Amino acid sequence: MPLTPEETEDCQRLATLAVEEDLDATGDVTSQILIPAERIGMAVLVARQPGVLAGLPAAELTFALVDPTLIMESVRPDGSSVQAGDRLAVVSGRIHSILTGERTALNFVQHLSGIATHTRRFVDAVAGLAVKILDTRKTTPGWRLLEKYAVRQGGGHNQRLGLYDGILIKDNHLAALAREADPITEAVRLARGKYGTSLPLEIEVDTLAQLDAALKALPDMVLLDNMRLSELREAVGRRNAVAPGVLLEASGGVTLATIRAIAETGVDRISVGALTHSAPAFDVALDYVQ
Repeated sequence: MPLTPEETEDCQRLATLAVEEDLDATGDVTSQILIPAERIGMAVLVARQPGVLAGLPAAELTFALVDPTLIMESVRPDGSSVQAGDRLAVVSGRIHSILTGERTALNFVQHLSGIATHTRRFVDAVAGLAVKILDTRKTTPGWRLLEKYAVRQGGGHNQRLGLYDGILIKDNHLAALAREADPITEAVRLARGKYGTSLPLEIEVDTLAQLDAALKALPDMVLLDNMRLSELREAVGRRNAVAPGVLLEASGGVTLATIRAIAETGVDRISVGALTHSAPAFDVALDYVQ
C-alpha cells in the first residue's frame, strides 16, 4: 500500500530534517576519510527478527536526498510479513553515499516496522471477531501521518488524524457545559448545528448512565472509556435495544492480554494508544555485499 500524497509530503519533510540533523554542514567525515568518492557498491536491508515491514518509501526518500544517483529497489512491499534474515531492499550506487544515508534510512524502517509489527499482534489477538483495531492521537509529534500509515500496514485502522477531521466530545468538553441541564444533548446539538453530518461525531462516556444519554442523542459513535467487561457487555445490549446504528468503541488501558476479552463483549471498535506510543523498534540492518 503506497503512501498517500499527504504522507509522502510529510515523509519528505521528516527525511530532510533527519538528513540535515545527521550531516550538518560538514557531512559524513568517516566515509569521506575512508571511502573514495566514486567507488560503486551495493548493500541490502535485512530483517533481524520476524515482523511486519513498513517504512521502505521513507528509506528510499532518504537515500535519494543523500545522493539522487542512488538506486533502491524493494524486495518486499510494506505490509509484508517477514522473517529474520529476509532481504527487504537493495541499495546500489556510491558506497560513500550509501553509508552516509544508512542510519537515517534504518531509523525510519525500524520505527515504522515496529509500529506495524506491534499492531499486527493486536489484530491477530482478535482474529475471527467483527471488531476493528484503531490507533489514537498518541503519536510522536510531527510523525503522526507516517505512524498512522504504519498502523494500516499492520492491519489496523486509523481513528481521526487530528482535531480537525472528527468531533470527539470528551469529559472535559462536557464539564465545560455542566451548567446545561443535559450537557450531552446540548453538545450534540451544537456539533450537528455547525457541521451536520459532514464530520463523524463521537461522545466519550465512562458510566452506563452517560451512555443512555448519549444513545438518545444519536451520535455516530460512543467511546466507552475504561469500562469493565461487564459494563461493556451491558453497553452493547443497551445500544442494540435503543440505537443499533450507533457504533461502540472501547478504550483505556487496552493490552494484548485483555483485548480479546474486550472484543468478545461485542463492541465494534477498540482504540489502542500503545500501537504508536509503546511499539518496540524493529531490528533491521544494512549489510554491505559488494
